[in-house]
Amino acid sequence: MLASRWFRPALIVTAVLALLGFGITPSTAATPITVSTAIGRQDGSSASVTGYVVGQPTATTTVVRSNFPNDYALALADSASQTSTSSMLYVQIPTAFRASYGLQSNPGLVGQQITVTGTLAAYFSHPGLKDATAFSGGGSSDPGPDPGDYYAGAEGKTGPALKAALHTIISSQTKLTYDQVWTALKDTDQDPANSNNVIEIYSGRSISKSSNGSAADDWNREHVWAKSHGDFGTATGPGTDVHHLRPEDVSVNAARGNLDFDNGGTAVSQCSGCTADSDSFAPRAAVRGDIARMIFYMAVRYEGGDGFANLEVNNSVNNGSAPYIGKLSVLKAWAAADPPDAFEKRRNEVIYTTYQHNRNPFIDHPEWIPSIWP
Repeated sequence: MLASRWFRPALIVTAVLALLGFGITPSTAATPITVSTAIGRQDGSSASVTGYVVGQPTATTTVVRSNFPNDYALALADSASQTSTSSMLYVQIPTAFRASYGLQSNPGLVGQQITVTGTLAAYFSHPGLKDATAFSGGGSSDPGPDPGDYYAGAEGKTGPALKAALHTIISSQTKLTYDQVWTALKDTDQDPANSNNVIEIYSGRSISKSSNGSAADDWNREHVWAKSHGDFGTATGPGTDVHHLRPEDVSVNAARGNLDFDNGGTAVSQCSGCTADSDSFAPRAAVRGDIARMIFYMAVRYEGGDGFANLEVNNSVNNGSAPYIGKLSVLKAWAAADPPDAFEKRRNEVIYTTYQHNRNPFIDHPEWIPSIWP
């Protein structure tokens, strides 16, 4: 009797608070956990998981980032730029939530942060979240590094002053060896639809990461800023800067050679949408802006220091071994017509976070191109 009288006031207080509209939060209320925590806790318990939508699982080790086949599932990760399926949680989407959270119906959710409540259990024979009872969010993109911090020294500047400030910022980088470039490219240029492949920059072909080399139909390391334009070869520095090194088919790489960039020419074998003539090369339309932004990066990053030539963009072709590349007016038009896409942004992020620790400012701020090259 004494014990029951001792606890009675607490019960009365609880009841009074409830009557007055003050909710009591149960101790079992779900606090969202991270994706990595959810992957490690596949015990059949209920949990709310917060993460970024990175695609749709279609098999145990396959997540697609476009051309979604249906609205039945999505993959979450702790970073919107994650590409390793081992760091993803596969989420089953019940019928009631497919119209709002299925990726075939809502492809714009990729890169968005959401919270899902469900059961921590394997899905597609992979760490998963099944039988979801609630979805929320979808309006917050992965912020990545704060560009206000990274580009603080460039704030308020235009023209030559902006170029000089950006040179100082992006010159702080980790330099790779030419052998290390192979490893980097297998990550930076990974096919979003097949983690075993890379995408060739000019041809757009998806090819096995292991098919790198010098044989016919292998892929090799293409210098988008042709290494003879400034005679830097494969030396650590401009010759190994992954911001302009891309996978490309051996024969297509040879067809491009050290040509400048311009419109026109005839079709290039094994490179659909590419054209070339005696003094210039044009890639497929989908990556012309990418090419331009890489060229502009190189012209800002390499200004005659580091023992290398001062690289500059000009409005000419046939630049040969001079430290120039063109054609400026065409590259500016390409950049404007083909703005940065998800693949290019992810690539910039991976180079920054994992390899060189510097960024291509013209992917983050395309508007700086006409400011520096009016």
